[in-house]
Amino acid sequence: MTAAIVLIGCFFILVMLNVPIAISIGFSVLVYLFIGIGTLPVYFLATNMFTSCDSFPLMAIPFFVLAGGLMEKGGLSKRLVDFCETFVGHITGGLAMVTVLACMFFGAISGSAPATVAAIGAIMLPEMIKKGYDAVFSVALIATAGILGIIIPPSIPMVMYGVASGESVGTMFMAGFIPGLLLTTLLMAFSYFYCKKHGYEGNGLKFSFPRVWRGFKNAILALLNPVIILGGIYGGIFTPTEAATVAVIYAFVVGKFAYKELSLPSIFKSLTNTAVTTGTILIIVGTTNTLGKIFTLEQIPRMIADGILGISDSPILILLVLNLFLLLVGMLMETTSAILLLTPILLPIVISIGMNPVHFGLMMIVNLGIGFITPPVGVNLFVACSMGNVSFEHVAIKVIPMILVMLVGLLIVAFVPALTLFIPHVLTGY
Repeated sequence: MTAAIVLIGCFFILVMLNVPIAISIGFSVLVYLFIGIGTLPVYFLATNMFTSCDSFPLMAIPFFVLAGGLMEKGGLSKRLVDFCETFVGHITGGLAMVTVLACMFFGAISGSAPATVAAIGAIMLPEMIKKGYDAVFSVALIATAGILGIIIPPSIPMVMYGVASGESVGTMFMAGFIPGLLLTTLLMAFSYFYCKKHGYEGNGLKFSFPRVWRGFKNAILALLNPVIILGGIYGGIFTPTEAATVAVIYAFVVGKFAYKELSLPSIFKSLTNTAVTTGTILIIVGTTNTLGKIFTLEQIPRMIADGILGISDSPILILLVLNLFLLLVGMLMETTSAILLLTPILLPIVISIGMNPVHFGLMMIVNLGIGFITPPVGVNLFVACSMGNVSFEHVAIKVIPMILVMLVGLLIVAFVPALTLFIPHVLTGY
């Protein structure tokens, strides 16, 4: 109990002081080691940070980040947006629906929510404002649709969950497909009714198959990227890590030689952003895994599990408590840290009530994804607000109905496991 008080107490004090999550975790571990509550040497932190990052699945992260950057700079993202507009641009609220669809397609390459917001927002936000859409609504919608970047496979949080739980990353990718489509559909339906109420019309063009065909031909090379990635993984041709490298090579070749929009400075910028993002993630991975090992040695997960299971014998009530807890965590913690820290603690609890680990992983990721648009952390909100030059407070209010829509999707994902497990069962017999 003393170890739990020291570790958790130090962590929350540092977080409240606005110290970065990775530093907060690492310093809490150092305090524990220096005080000498356990029998571990001080160098335990350094050695475990190194071994925690020595993981083949983790290699997928920098490649997916780089693939998303090359797609954005190489013109692939813009062609995806143009193709989506040929489908729904003519409908009431067409641009809003195009934004949601484009985020879904871009999420099928980048695996990152903030990257999806940045890439699609740069294209769609000026267009929406030019067409008369309210700037605050536009920013809130782009931030919310960015969540699809971590739910539609491939997904960096899914890779992290696979590392933390021991589940197959490929199976996680298969499981995320239908929940991702569900949330996309719900958000598009919300966009339609909201825009109809506020008088946001379509682009004035009639739907025509020739336009769709032209848009498809222009975007076919961009559309092939997620097809190659997911088809290769699901077909057993390559692993998710290998698929990430294929995505990078494909995005580079298409952006540089087919679309001829990928310049040397933009390549360097993408490489720099990838290095910074990967470095940040690996520090979080190292410190969080070290903290998780200390938690296990001190039997803290067992104490937490006993406390939660002691609330009720009802699996439904326990599941509701877990969802509320994860929503709260998503509001306060960065997603990668939360997954690595909480998976070893919560996984035994959900297994004890008969929940499938892959199903739980998707539920956790959707919960934490909602945290991307929930203050005070709300990373997607900050990214979108900086692009739209609007007040964070105004966007935080406007995004509330969209959060409610995402919560409806979360409840469906949590209590209808067949949606998550259908594709893994059909393709692999899982």
